[in-house]
Amino acid sequence: MKTKVGIIGCGNISGAYLYNCYRIKSLELVALADMDITRAQAKVDELKERQAGKRAPSTPPNPQNDFKPGPDDRIPVACSVKELLANPEIQLVLNLTIPKAHAEVAIQCLEAGKHTYHEKPFGVTRDEGKRIMTLARSKKLLVGCAPDTFLGAGIQTCRKLIDDGWIGTPIGATAFMTCPGHESWHPDPEFYYEVGGGPMFDMGPYYLTALVNLLGPVKRVTGFARATYPERTITSAKKFGKKVKVETPTHITTNLEFASGALGTMLMSFDVFGANLPRIEIFGTNGCLSVPDPNSFGGPVKVKIGRNDWAEVPLTHSYAINARGLGAADMGAAIAKNRPHRANGDLAFHVLDIMAASLETQTQGKAITLETTVERPAPLPLGLRDGDID
Repeated sequence: MKTKVGIIGCGNISGAYLYNCYRIKSLELVALADMDITRAQAKVDELKERQAGKRAPSTPPNPQNDFKPGPDDRIPVACSVKELLANPEIQLVLNLTIPKAHAEVAIQCLEAGKHTYHEKPFGVTRDEGKRIMTLARSKKLLVGCAPDTFLGAGIQTCRKLIDDGWIGTPIGATAFMTCPGHESWHPDPEFYYEVGGGPMFDMGPYYLTALVNLLGPVKRVTGFARATYPERTITSAKKFGKKVKVETPTHITTNLEFASGALGTMLMSFDVFGANLPRIEIFGTNGCLSVPDPNSFGGPVKVKIGRNDWAEVPLTHSYAINARGLGAADMGAAIAKNRPHRANGDLAFHVLDIMAASLETQTQGKAITLETTVERPAPLPLGLRDGDID
């Protein structure tokens, strides 16, 4: 049985979700909505063209760009947000709006009686996260949130290696994300420099969700942050030359104390033009683990046992290529089968708590003990075929 789903927000990220809604067979698309209904209609028209085979293949081939719905697959309708929320057929809403709208739209979905899964971050303040969780529990509805890259083959392989004891007991971790910002490539990059943006709220969810999945919840946070440039200039084609005021820190260093006793160090920056740093490394009593980019689904995964050299480990799990929407598909299966889902609200709210603390600690000048905790989500099963989630 498929869970019937509607999507609100037909911007840059929606293409990956549309692809994986058809790829992973636990969801059935019913409707697409956007504040600008012409964008929703354009996506519907594109899906119709794909289904009819009227799109030329990419060069080189690209699974997301080349997919087409099967002849019997349903093509959604374009509609307003109000119409989507009033549609009794829709059980789950995928909220792909901009970060500062995530909580507001999630609340609207829950008030309409819909389960909701939204893009990261879970909210831009703890209060937003609390409102979402309180309302969801009162209405007995499920909440989910990206990122779901931790369900990909790369990080699921790392999870198995840790759980199977390859590196012994984890004692520490490092995580680094450095780049010069997104204004050179993103068509609408303004929100990256608003409150709720910045490297921590944009990329932090990938790194922190991966770390919590691998090491468990965080207990305390301390660190420092700054905004190096008060203004950015967009150089992508659509808005070339437009000036953007920076309203949030863009270079953030954070120390993490995990409930397990492991200690972590993070650097999240939009102010670095280049660095030779690993993405994530986990250090254990018997060895070390090199974790692949948490903004991707695949490898490589490398392990170092004792004083031996680093060695690459074959991936143990499925979904090594772009599977954004995998967490929503898992949530759809959870709704149909009445089981827990993995990219859940408790996990996302804990990550939001960490991110909020990472910015608050710079002004308070002391370590912050977190308000939340969470259990590590269950690993995905071994041996899944592409398109399956259970």
